Amino acid sequence: MRTRVGYAGGTTPNPTYHQIGDHTETIQIVYDPEVITYEALLHIFWENHDPFARAWSAQYRSMVFTHDDTQAKILQNSIQQLEAAKGRQVQTVIRSEVTFYSAEDYHQKYYLQNRRELFGEVKSQFDTFNAFVDSTTAARVNGYLAGHGTPEQMEEDLKWMNLSAEAEQQLRRMAAAYW
Repeated sequence: MRTRVGYAGGTTPNPTYHQIGDHTETIQIVYDPEVITYEALLHIFWENHDPFARAWSAQYRSMVFTHDDTQAKILQNSIQQLEAAKGRQVQTVIRSEVTFYSAEDYHQKYYLQNRRELFGEVKSQFDTFNAFVDSTTAARVNGYLAGHGTPEQMEEDLKWMNLSAEAEQQLRRMAAAYW
């Protein structure tokens, strides 16, 4: 799985954080459907924000992007189930066939970049910043630093992350604050 943050859903060419125009801050997820399904990703999406709240700006609105008819059907079914269960109308905007613009480097893997020692060690495993951003290692470490995942998941991931013993201990200490 690869993730990166950026902007999408609007018409402004080449948006940036300070000139976002009518775009929305988004996350792009490249995933293996053999490992996690689109349905499972939607469940995580619905559970981690309020899809019933009206957006106060385009920048922060709730938005989902579909890439084909199958995803569109799955999304519509998911929305219908959510609305039936909650008795409220989902306010999430749906878009298809949009251009994704990567956010500036300082926004990518934000939690990890703010932990200098861990950031340096993880980044040193990759030839370019884009390879770092696209890596599963950076995505997982960033997620644990943000309070996601479980201690058991982290221990399994540490087996293949190629971190030093010191970096592993540092990650354990930081993530433990959430568990």
